[in-house]
Amino acid sequence: MNLSLILSEALQGLRRNASMVVSVILVTFVSLTFVGAAVLMQAQIAKTNSYFQDRAQVDVYMCSDASVVDTCVDGSATDEQISEVRGLLEGSMLAPLIQDFSYESQEEAHEALSSVVDEEIANIISVEQTSAIFHVNLMDPDQTNVIREAFNGVQGVEEVADQLEYLDPLFATLTIATYIAVGIAVLMLISAVLLIATTIRLSAYARRREVGIMRLVGASNATIQTPFVLEGVLAAFIGAALASGAVLVGVRIGVQDYLAREAGAIPWITLADAWYVVPVIVVLGVTLAALSAGVAIRRWLRA
Repeated sequence: MNLSLILSEALQGLRRNASMVVSVILVTFVSLTFVGAAVLMQAQIAKTNSYFQDRAQVDVYMCSDASVVDTCVDGSATDEQISEVRGLLEGSMLAPLIQDFSYESQEEAHEALSSVVDEEIANIISVEQTSAIFHVNLMDPDQTNVIREAFNGVQGVEEVADQLEYLDPLFATLTIATYIAVGIAVLMLISAVLLIATTIRLSAYARRREVGIMRLVGASNATIQTPFVLEGVLAAFIGAALASGAVLVGVRIGVQDYLAREAGAIPWITLADAWYVVPVIVVLGVTLAALSAGVAIRRWLRA
């Protein structure tokens, strides 16, 4: 098999079908960009979830004068009720589940609230209307329900809140965005596969005389089919290269230069993560192109 001849035939086919080849490149580029975006979004979800799980706390809110639940009928939690909660946290049932905990008094909680809200709002809420809080770090973040059950109905306790629950809408939004990206990517990949198959058939039809001559001189099926497969592979490779570049640029500019600066507290994906996606994009694009082109040319030669 003459490799230089085969490559020359493939390049000649690309020139003859320039408009179709450009269409294949663009469709492959868009579809694989969405594939890369979906993979990176899943990596971002996993990284963010892991980060917050390691740092998330369970907050036990004590009663204040503004509390209206049944366990707060006497107003703010008394010193005895606060001591009871502390005893439960240090007791043999909960202590093995707790990494550490801290207590924030009403005065400290009010001061912390005043530092994050407008002064007018801070002046409306008095110290007595602010809940004292036990901040609890668990060994296993999935054990939140045990803490809730332990303080269910305990006098002086207003609420047990899991900070991870506040992040559920964020994770749900990112997951939905991932599904949308995957759906678009699948549709575009199907379009790319069909377009590659059509391009190869048109290329084979345009060169039917050359194909006939090759058959007459005894060329093998592999020799005849390989240039056509290479056409699809080369077009898909160019599209995959463009998609890889788009993913890398998107992470560099959109994530590292913007999001990481605007929301630096969250661990964002890096260029290293994006480079891991590049082989996936290239291999997926080239493999689908080779399969599509191979099936298309075999079916045309049998016709």
